[in-house]
Amino acid sequence: MVPGGVPAWHAGRVNPQLADSVFVRACRREPVPHTPVWYMRQAGRSLPEYRRAREGVEMLTACATPDLVVEITMQPVRRYGVDAAIFFSDIVVPLKAIGVDLDIKPGVGPVVATPIRDRAGAAVLRPLEPGDVPYVTESVEALLKELGGTPLIGFAGGPFTLASYLIEGGPSKNHDRTKAMMYGDPELWHELMDRLGAITLAFLRVQAEAGASAVQLFDSWVGAVAPQDYRTYVLPHTAKIFAGLADLGVPRIHFGVGTGELLGVMGEAGADVVGVDWRVPLDEAALRVGAGKALQGNLDPAVLLAPWEVVEERAREVLERGRVAEGHVFNLGHGVLPSTDPDQLARLTDLVHEASAR
Repeated sequence: MVPGGVPAWHAGRVNPQLADSVFVRACRREPVPHTPVWYMRQAGRSLPEYRRAREGVEMLTACATPDLVVEITMQPVRRYGVDAAIFFSDIVVPLKAIGVDLDIKPGVGPVVATPIRDRAGAAVLRPLEPGDVPYVTESVEALLKELGGTPLIGFAGGPFTLASYLIEGGPSKNHDRTKAMMYGDPELWHELMDRLGAITLAFLRVQAEAGASAVQLFDSWVGAVAPQDYRTYVLPHTAKIFAGLADLGVPRIHFGVGTGELLGVMGEAGADVVGVDWRVPLDEAALRVGAGKALQGNLDPAVLLAPWEVVEERAREVLERGRVAEGHVFNLGHGVLPSTDPDQLARLTDLVHEASAR
């Protein structure tokens, strides 16, 4: 709360029109006329118009080209009528912007030329300045003109996930080297996480200060960590990120994959909304997260590959279980799969709006 008992988000920089949008109201746990819906990776490979826009353009180049960022971010808003847009970017963009030698290889993911495994490596991670990512500010400002009354969600990768890519040198199934550092050299681990947390916070602030109505911390791989280890090795850093955003007055979303056993401790990190993957029903997730939080989720993305009758049944179940939460934003339990038929998402969006109308 801020002086006078007004919720902190009302003291921030959110456009009044967007602050009253159904998405932002649900994030705040306020009454809404229907459950809002957006989809992680909605601006991506499942859309033929996305593939055309990206043809011959590398991912990191696309993320640094405002015209492309605007076009790709807008595509699912035009096609599906979702209640929020997600800023088109990648979690490694801020690392690339401060000089880390990395690339996103098709079919593989982020690959780091020189993995970080000692103090000298960690020391090269300098703070991120707004001038390092001018294309982000330009893109957000241009998007606000295009989006009208649709809120824009900014996002960044969580520090554990970024640390894993940097330590392993790329995607990892078991995060062996990452955990070896975490357990074996906690001083170095916390130094690395401190630096990554500061970079992540700065990247999210750039987006919010440019006009994003909400931000999501996307910690893809943190589900590999046990609850007690999350509390010791991750929570202090995620909590610092969310605390560092509090003055901006935008809803803060915290999401990870495979985090069913972490929902309770994630609920302590300071986000306004906790994202839930498909492994835990929303009514159970509400109990694990605890009071004072909205939930986001959580249809299994693979369900969209099934016949419509199955999609409808599962979506209605998610909506029904989501009624237990103090606020609910309908989403998938992870990103849209590349083979998803866009027509399924369009029908799903309409179904969520109609079935949840108050």
